[in-house]
Amino acid sequence: MYGGDEVSAIVIDLGSHTCKAGYAGEDAPKAVFPSVVGAIDQMEVDDLEKTENKSGSVDSKNTVRTVDSEKTKGKRKLYVGSQALGFRRDNMEVLSPIKDGVVVDWDIVDSIWDHAFRECLLIDPKEHPVLLAEPSSNTQQQRERTAELMFEKYKVPALFLAKNAVLTSFASGRATSLVVDSGGGSTTVAPVHDGYVLQKAVVSSPIGGEFLSDCLMKSLGSKGITIKPRYSFKRKEIRPGEFQIVDLDIPNTTESYSFYSQRVIASDIKECVCRAPDTPYDESAYSNIPMTPYELPDGQTIEIGSDRFKIPDVLFNPSLVQTIPGMENYAETAHSVRGLPQMVIESINKCDVDIRRELFSSILLAGGTTSMQQLKERLEKDLLEESPQAARVKVLASGNATERRFSVWIGGSILASLGSFQQMWFSKSEYEEHGASYIQRKCP
Repeated sequence: MYGGDEVSAIVIDLGSHTCKAGYAGEDAPKAVFPSVVGAIDQMEVDDLEKTENKSGSVDSKNTVRTVDSEKTKGKRKLYVGSQALGFRRDNMEVLSPIKDGVVVDWDIVDSIWDHAFRECLLIDPKEHPVLLAEPSSNTQQQRERTAELMFEKYKVPALFLAKNAVLTSFASGRATSLVVDSGGGSTTVAPVHDGYVLQKAVVSSPIGGEFLSDCLMKSLGSKGITIKPRYSFKRKEIRPGEFQIVDLDIPNTTESYSFYSQRVIASDIKECVCRAPDTPYDESAYSNIPMTPYELPDGQTIEIGSDRFKIPDVLFNPSLVQTIPGMENYAETAHSVRGLPQMVIESINKCDVDIRRELFSSILLAGGTTSMQQLKERLEKDLLEESPQAARVKVLASGNATERRFSVWIGGSILASLGSFQQMWFSKSEYEEHGASYIQRKCP
């Protein structure tokens, strides 16, 4: 038994946009911070000297950078957390550890976990069992790597890996449901039956919140509106209550950092004004729609018209991307990607005939992008039109946006605090006896 009243488990959900961490049994995560980190390459100067001594070629410089993770630790300094990222530093790149829902850079993940344990929750991971949420597409290699890091570096007493979709399903108190999880980096539709994900029927698309924010940014840019990141200007008070914006000259800001800062603002605009249209977006119908004002950080007020409806509709109809200036390079992705309703129906059709009815009547929305206004109503309407007559389509979404955004974490919190779950943990002693591959047995 690891649970009990004294020691609570830690639940961490590392998403493609934000990382949520907190204690099991609580109703919301204690710490929520971006899952991107700032990185500054250290010792670039030393590197160059070393390489010239060695062979005088530039090739070896690149190999120095990509040596074993132990050596690269000294090569770059990582800044984790919204505070550290909000502060502009020279030559700081913004890097994400996750690509297409799967971890590609373990160093960064390590620093994110470290930040969650030591800075946010202020605990020693040796004393708490840890439940981690993982995407349905996680490979065995990824899971073993996770277990290794957790047991070897953080020395946790016990570990459990649970699938995102299963946790969302538990958060709403169901064992069987179809989970539509639309987060920052991607949208995944996964059927859950009796607490297990049906792997063969999982459907995903690369269109998530960040993609929509990029569309909005490009679309505003084509109208001549540039978003000035917060660090690029300072406000000077000329008369009381009247400000003048002074542009600062900042030469050493990296491309990725300025892009990250603009995306933060764009995603706020998106959350404030965008809503899913009731019917598929049509230029002529929405051309004379009333404009909605939004005040940018530098004080200028912009008016947003048809984009309010056009951007969210990309989720339902990805081919709209071609009509957004600047997004042409994504046009071929848009062709292969299906809209949300099609993904749902495709996923259900890949399932066994006997459970299709049940799935149609419990479609759960999860993830930050699904808290967009009217998205639930629109999805329900589209599905009613496309689904078979006998199916009773019901799209369920928790009333408040917080719960939708954190549904994976909340499910983990519920699961890890159940009494009946305590025998399910993969313990350190089992890890030492059977090795990392045993995780496949313990966490299906």
